[in-house]
Amino acid sequence: MHKAAIIVAPVLFVVLLIGSDLYMPLLLSVLRRVVTMAELQTRSYTSGTASMAFVTVPNIEVGKKLAGDIVKNKLAACVNIIPQVTSIYEWEDKIQEDSELILMIKTLTVKIDELSEFVRKNHPYDVAEVISAPIENGNPPYLEWISKVVTVTGNQKK
Repeated sequence: MHKAAIIVAPVLFVVLLIGSDLYMPLLLSVLRRVVTMAELQTRSYTSGTASMAFVTVPNIEVGKKLAGDIVKNKLAACVNIIPQVTSIYEWEDKIQEDSELILMIKTLTVKIDELSEFVRKNHPYDVAEVISAPIENGNPPYLEWISKVVTVTGNQKK
């Protein structure tokens, strides 16, 4: 039994014995908070299970197409398209400057290799950027949602 339930149970018993309509709404409010806290504590997220990946794209049309296909193929739960970034980089021995967009992709860490392969096959650049970082912590319901949405095949483990 949860620690909070052990404390609340005797209080509930006393209130029921007294039968006071004055204390019942307060007790119900406390019980709701205890249940919510217990639910949050039972949800556990293993650090690094989910990741954020970043992909640059040349324009909104490419970004929307690639993002839509990534989500449709269950390679990610969500893709944010971040507009108006300027990229300065070296390519073919020259310093280049381009206006790009960034796709911020939320997925499971075990899907990063598959995501990278998908981007390489569907991206207009010769060398597409796909970099990722594990998510250490976050909103438990959101992280749980990512793991429910993203499809994991038999040879991959969450």
